[in-house]
Amino acid sequence: MALLEWRQDFETGISDVDHEHRELVDLINRLHAELGGDAPDADISAFLGEVFARISAHFALEESIMRKHSYDQYEDHKSDHEKLLDDIRDIMDDFDAGKYRAYDEALANAVRDWFVNHFKTRDARLHGILGI
Repeated sequence: MALLEWRQDFETGISDVDHEHRELVDLINRLHAELGGDAPDADISAFLGEVFARISAHFALEESIMRKHSYDQYEDHKSDHEKLLDDIRDIMDDFDAGKYRAYDEALANAVRDWFVNHFKTRDARLHGILGI
């Protein structure tokens, strides 16, 4: 069963962003599957690194769109991106330090929750304001 089901309310109307949001949902679900599949810790750690890299690239895309459209909350949104990247680094560090067992629902939920919360608080407003 997927940890995070794609919902139409995740769509922004910006095709590149929506495509990457779908990829991120798929990536989060793959992480969930890896955690449940008795993958070695080194594999999970590497997978978390991939999650971090893909999210960093996605945030760079969103930020370029915001700059292009002179988005009024660019600095706040960018700051939220930086905080979320710090949160993911913390999740990665906690995993590497042994805070999570090889399969721990808390790890998967932490990754899922930051995606959903960021989307609800930031990306939905971005779409509404830009009207793209």
